[in-house]
Amino acid sequence: MKLTRKLAAARVQSQLRFLLRAARGEDRVTKGVSKAVSAIRAALRAMAHAEGIHSIRGHEGDAGRAYFSALPQLLKKEIDARLRFSGRSRRPPKDRFNAILSFGYALLYRDVMQAILSVGLEPAFGFYHRPRSASHPLALDLMELFRVPIWDMSVIGSLNRMQWHAEKDFTVAGPQVWLNEAGRKKAIGLYEQRKAAKWKHPVIGYALSYARLIELETRLLEKEWTGKPGLFARMRLR
Repeated sequence: MKLTRKLAAARVQSQLRFLLRAARGEDRVTKGVSKAVSAIRAALRAMAHAEGIHSIRGHEGDAGRAYFSALPQLLKKEIDARLRFSGRSRRPPKDRFNAILSFGYALLYRDVMQAILSVGLEPAFGFYHRPRSASHPLALDLMELFRVPIWDMSVIGSLNRMQWHAEKDFTVAGPQVWLNEAGRKKAIGLYEQRKAAKWKHPVIGYALSYARLIELETRLLEKEWTGKPGLFARMRLR
């Protein structure tokens, strides 16, 4: 329960701070994120007093819906309409934005799994996600810390820099949309570039690449489980 509360709060705080950062210096009502920010803050308050994991999941889900509802407002108006975001879809992605998002999450899952195995934890033994698919629950748990800073921010930034082409980077098969070879190459480049970026951890006080931070958070989780709690899931966007 303690780990769940920490993890969910870290994920939702990342979503909140990204929206606040993206709308910095602008009228948030005009930008379209004010309502989402209020809903996310309400979810954070509710999570702090939730009495069970199911309740925390519910509040985290409310925050997630508010967050994704605001993402379209962070994209420049001149972006190709085919690249815009109209709601989260997965397995399979139903639009180009979701195709980019899901591919990056798959790369993140791979790296988190590698960190878990290198640290020596059991990836099937999670504490937040339920074993509903072939994905390992512990990897899905730890991914929550990095979805926003590693990939969501990269996707929004790359779209606003006009780095994606609606036809050249995607394959459309009926209602399903996937990255083609050119799109995958582009996504991998963006992901690796972001992983190499350094970020100063607010608690330990020194800068690490996001690649190293994935391993660090895995080791901090191990310490939580071996009687040395306190530092896991305390990284926050500024």
